[in-house]
Amino acid sequence: MLLLLPPSETKRSGGRGAPLRPDALALPELAPQREAVVAALVALSADPEVAARVLKLSERQRGEIADNAALRTAATMPAVDRYTGVLYDALDAGTLDAYARRWLGARAMIHSAPFGPIGALDEIPSYRLAAGASLPGLPALRRHWASAATAAVAHAAPSFVVDLRSEAYVALGPLPADVPSVYVRVVTDEGGGAARALNHFNKRTKGLLVRELAEGRPRVTSLRCLRGWLIGRGHRIDEAAGEWRLYAAADD
Repeated sequence: MLLLLPPSETKRSGGRGAPLRPDALALPELAPQREAVVAALVALSADPEVAARVLKLSERQRGEIADNAALRTAATMPAVDRYTGVLYDALDAGTLDAYARRWLGARAMIHSAPFGPIGALDEIPSYRLAAGASLPGLPALRRHWASAATAAVAHAAPSFVVDLRSEAYVALGPLPADVPSVYVRVVTDEGGGAARALNHFNKRTKGLLVRELAEGRPRVTSLRCLRGWLIGRGHRIDEAAGEWRLYAAADD
């Protein structure tokens, strides 16, 4: 099983890990693509005015240009601890026990804009780059990443994939057609058979789901087995056309 998570715009600063090594991250065959994005971000950061315009940063966010300038030398921390925001606050990986974190490290990846899919426990520096950005000297990130990321996931050959990414990050790495997968969309029951997609609670529900999986560590071998495990724990899931509609809990 592979869980594919989105990144977050907000991140913790600092870290204690050694500087970034693109080839030491999960899916090391993506090192050339990672190196190209890192080089483009470092070069862009040499001119803060241009960087702020290209990255669409507010005055308050301009300090993050320095993070990009230091990508090769900054301290790192596990990706699942680096990211903050609604999903990662709900996951609260720092409070998971060692067994749950090990399970997460083996089965979860976070699809970042500068590094592509990385392991949950891969150590990364802080950075600023969104999926829709266009960097000088590189094609659009969708073109830069899509085929390489798809091929790398295919090479990893997961038994199945649970895709929790936002649609912007799906575009950076469509899943291989021959790998069983499901896209998870969080909804709420509107009554009368209608369901409405959520935003804030979409992220929170996904974070809680990943935490539940890491703590429960189910021994499942297929999407059907996983769906049965989740339903057995009280989740409501509708399935259609390669998508699960996961209903947010009533107390959300």
